[in-house]
Amino acid sequence: MKNKYNTGYLGLLWVCFCFSTSIFAQEIITVQGKVEDSEGPLIGVTVLIKGTQSATVTGSNGTFRIKAPKGASLLFEYMGYTSQEREVTSPIMNIKLNQNTESLKEITINTGYYSVKEREQTGSIARITAKDLELSPVVNPLQALQGRMPGVHITQNTGIAGGGFKVEIRGRNSLGSSNTASNFPMYIIDGVPMTDTSILNGSGLSMGLFKNSMSLLNNINSKDIESIEILKDADATAIYGSRGANGVVLITTKKGIAGKTRFTVNSSTSFSKVAKFMNMMNTQQFNQMRDEAFANDGITVPPPYEYDMVRTWDRNRYTDWQKELIGGTAISKDLSLGVSGGNDFTRFNVNLAHGENGTVFPQSGKGFVRNSALINLNHRSKDDKWNINVATNYSVSTNDLPSADLTTPSLFLPPNAPSLYQADGSLNWQNGTFENPLAQLKKTYDSEARMLVLNTQIAYKIAPSTSFKLNAGITTNNLEERVLTPHTIYNPIANFTSERSKSQEASNNSNSFIIEPQLHWEKKWGVHALKALVGGTVQSNHSNISSITGSNFSSNAFITNIGLAKTKTINKIGSSQYKYAALFVRLNYAYNDKYILNITGRRDGSSRFGENNKFGNFGAVGVAWIFSKESFAKNLSWLNFGKLRGSYGTTGSDNVGDYMYLDTYTATTALYDGLAGLYPSRLYNPNYSWEKTTKLEAALEFGLFKDRVNASVAWYQNRSSNQLIAIQLPKITGFPSVTDNFGATVQNRGWEFTLNTSNLQKANWNWTTNFNISLPENKLTSFPGLEESTYKNRYVIGKSINIVGVYNYEGIDPNSGLYKFTDYDQNNLINASDKKVFKEVEMKFHGGLQNTISYKNFSLDFLFQFVKQTNYNYDKVMTVPGLLSSNYPVEAINRWTPTTPNGNYTAATTSNSNAFEQITTMWESNRAISDASFIRFKNLSLAYQYSFPKLGVEMIRLYVQAQNLWTWTNYYGIDPEFTNIGNLPPLRAISFGAQLTF
Repeated sequence: MKNKYNTGYLGLLWVCFCFSTSIFAQEIITVQGKVEDSEGPLIGVTVLIKGTQSATVTGSNGTFRIKAPKGASLLFEYMGYTSQEREVTSPIMNIKLNQNTESLKEITINTGYYSVKEREQTGSIARITAKDLELSPVVNPLQALQGRMPGVHITQNTGIAGGGFKVEIRGRNSLGSSNTASNFPMYIIDGVPMTDTSILNGSGLSMGLFKNSMSLLNNINSKDIESIEILKDADATAIYGSRGANGVVLITTKKGIAGKTRFTVNSSTSFSKVAKFMNMMNTQQFNQMRDEAFANDGITVPPPYEYDMVRTWDRNRYTDWQKELIGGTAISKDLSLGVSGGNDFTRFNVNLAHGENGTVFPQSGKGFVRNSALINLNHRSKDDKWNINVATNYSVSTNDLPSADLTTPSLFLPPNAPSLYQADGSLNWQNGTFENPLAQLKKTYDSEARMLVLNTQIAYKIAPSTSFKLNAGITTNNLEERVLTPHTIYNPIANFTSERSKSQEASNNSNSFIIEPQLHWEKKWGVHALKALVGGTVQSNHSNISSITGSNFSSNAFITNIGLAKTKTINKIGSSQYKYAALFVRLNYAYNDKYILNITGRRDGSSRFGENNKFGNFGAVGVAWIFSKESFAKNLSWLNFGKLRGSYGTTGSDNVGDYMYLDTYTATTALYDGLAGLYPSRLYNPNYSWEKTTKLEAALEFGLFKDRVNASVAWYQNRSSNQLIAIQLPKITGFPSVTDNFGATVQNRGWEFTLNTSNLQKANWNWTTNFNISLPENKLTSFPGLEESTYKNRYVIGKSINIVGVYNYEGIDPNSGLYKFTDYDQNNLINASDKKVFKEVEMKFHGGLQNTISYKNFSLDFLFQFVKQTNYNYDKVMTVPGLLSSNYPVEAINRWTPTTPNGNYTAATTSNSNAFEQITTMWESNRAISDASFIRFKNLSLAYQYSFPKLGVEMIRLYVQAQNLWTWTNYYGIDPEFTNIGNLPPLRAISFGAQLTF
C-alpha cells in the first residue's frame, strides 16, 4: 500500500511538473525601476501584474525588475502606503508612494478552511512567517516559535536533534498527563492533518534518549515553510470540532511566484555546544567530603569497594566529566537547492534539502540526518474557473546515536574516577572497579523515520459568487528503530560472551487519508456582505506497531541480523484503526466593513467513543467591531485602527486513543503449555464520550500614530469538562480501573498582550520592535467526590492541576545532621499521609522581545525569551553527600558538620541508614521544587545582502545566526527550560551561511 501511494501519486505529480515547465511563452518586456517615498527607497514593495499572480518585490535599494506584457498594468502595493497602478509602456518606471494608514492590516490570515484579512478576523490567531523562521538555525520549526507567540508555550525535551517537544496553547485542558495526546494540539500541513504528532511508540527503545517522544515535525524542513498560524480561541478552532480543543497549528509550505525561473542555493554550517555546565565539586572538595564521611561513620579501615580510599584509584586525579562526556562540539550542515517560477496560470516550487546534525557526545556516530523534498504546483485556468494546487512533502530522517544520554554520567561520576582509556587506547575498566561510561557508546540506537504528505486542492467557480472546493490528502509516517547491545558494554570482570548480546527492533507505521468537499458562497450588496461555507470531512487512519528482541548470538558479527539470534521474543504486535467524519458550516456577515459576525458549527463522529456517544456537536460565534470607522473616531488623528472582538463556543477532544471504550483482549507472549494466549485488558463502557472545552474571549486591537504603534490585549477563559479519567474499581472485578467521563472541570484563564512598534523609518534606517507576554492561570474548579476518590492527594479544588503533593521540608536538625520534615499526623513517622503541602510546577507568565534593525544592505535581528515558572531542581536527583558513586554540586560543601550545624545538606556519610531513608522523602518534598525562571538571549541574526543584476544574480545573502546565546537564571540545575535533569539541555548554536538567488 505504501509503495502504491508513493509511486502513483508522485508519478502524476511529475507529469504535472513537466507540463508546467513547457508552458508557452508570451510577448513580454523587461521593466525595471525604483520605488521611493518622501524619505527614500522602499524595500519589500510588491510589484504585481494586475489580473495575474505574477509578482516581485523591491530589493535593498528600492529597485525592482519584472517581465510583463506590453500594455499590462503594474500594481505597486506596500503596507501603510496608497497603492499605485501604472501601465507598462516603457522598460523604465520610477514610482513614488504616499503613506496611507487605511491600507494597513491587509495581511491575509490562513484559518485552514478559509482565509481572512487580519483586520477583519473575529478569532484569536497568532502568526509567524518565513522571515522569522529563517532567522533561527533550528532542526524543528517548533524551536523557532519559542518566545514569539502569545499564548503558546513550547518546551524542548532534549538538546539531542530528533527529540520531542511539549506544546501548550493556552494551558493544559485535560486531567490526563501533560505528555499524552489528550493535551496535544492538532497539526495540519497544507490542509492535511498529522494524525500522530508525537510518537509515543511504547517500544521503549528510545527511552534513554528521548523519553519515548519524538516530534514528527522533525521531518519538516523549516525553510520550506511559508507561514505558521496557531488558532487559539473558539471562533478560530470550533470549525475543527473535536480536534481543536487544544488549539490548531496550521503549517503552509512555500509556493512558486510567477515570473522568471529562479534558482536558490542555501548552505550553512552550525557549531553547537552545551551553553552552561553545572558547577560540580573538584577533587580537593570531593576528597574532603569523603574523609568527613568516614570520620562521621567512625570507619578507620575503609572496605575494599571504597576504591579511592584504599588507593585502588588515584585519589588525586581530576577530570571534568561534563567537559569530557558532553563538552564536544556538534557540527551541523545544511544544504538546499530550490527552483521556482511559472507564468500567470501555472506556478511551481521545488526544494531539495539535506541536513546533518551531530551531537556533543564523543564518538557518537552520525547523529540526526534529514533529506527532504518539497514540490508545490499551482495552476489557474485562463477563464479563472479552475484552480488546482498540488503539494508533496517527503522526508527521510535517520538517527545514529549511542542508546543513552551521557549527561547523567557526566554529572554523577566522581572527579577522581579513573581515565577513560588505557595506554594502548582501549577502554579502561581499572581492573573491574570502574564502569566506563564510554562503553555505552557501543550500545547503539538507530532509527529511520519516513514521512510523506500528499495534498491536492481543486476549486471550481460554479458562478461568480459560488465555488466548489475539494481538499484531499494522504499521509504516511513510518518509524523503524533498532538497539544493538553487544556484550562488550559490560565490565569484563563479568566474563560475558556474545550469548549475552542482544538486538531489539521495533516499528510504528501509520497511513491515513482525508477527503473534504466544500461549497463556498459569497455575496455583497451595498453595505452588506455575506459569506457561507458548507463542507464535510472523511478521515481514516490505520496504525501498526511491532517489537521483537533477539538474544544469545553465536558471535557479535551476527548481531545486526536478528534472525540469527538463538532466542527470539516477540514483545508487541498491535494494529489499530481510527475513523472520523464530520459536517461543518460557517456564516460570516459584515455590515459596512465595521460590524462583523462569524458563526461556525460542526457535527463530528469518531470511532473512539462508545455506541451511545459516537457523535458530538460543536460551534462558536465571533463578533468584531471596527470602531475606528465610526464618525467619532475619524477626527482622532492619533488613532488609525481600532477593533473590539469577542468569541464564545465549544470544542471537543477525541485524542484519547483507540478502542478505549471496548472490552479488549491483549495477546501475551508468555506461553502456557506451549501456547500463547489472551488476557482481558479493558472493560466495556458504552457511555464513553467526548471531553468538551467551552471557550470565551474578549480582545482589543488598535493602531496609533500612523500605525507606528500596533497593540492588542486579550482576555480568555477556557473550561474543559466531561473529563476522561480512570475510576478505581474493587479488586474483585479483576481490573484496577475503568476510564469514564467525570464531572471535573479544568479552567484556563489569562491575559495576552502584544506590542509592535516602528521606532525608526528613514531612507537607510529601519527599526521595529515586537513584544508579547502571556499571563495564564490554571485551576481545577470542580471535582465531585474528590475527597472520597483516589485523586484526593493529587488535586485540590481551586488550585492548578499542575500541583504536586509533597512533604514539607523544615531544614536540618542541628543535633543529628538529618533532614527534618513536618509530621502532620504526629505519629513520629513520615509517610504518604504527611504529603500535605501542594506545590505548583507550572509557568506563571512567558513572552518575548524582538528587535529588527536594518541599515542599507545590513539587517540585525535579536530575540529575548523570558519565562516565570517553578520547576523541579537538582535536589530531585541529589543523593546523600559522601558516596563514591556520585559527584555533587559545590552547594553540597555547605553541609552539616559539628562546627556548621546550620548547613544546607545532611551530614556526609557512607553508611548512616537514617540518612539514606530520608533521600526519597527529600526528593518528594517542597525543597526539590523551586524557582526556575529565566531570561534567554534566544536568537541573533546578522545578515548582509546585495544583488548583481549584470551577472544575473538577483540576491546574495551572507548571514551569521545564533541560538540560545545566554541564559540569565537563578535556577539550581543544568537548564531551567525542562525538568529532565539528566538529559542534554538545549544547545547554544552559532551558524554561518550563504544564500544565492539567480
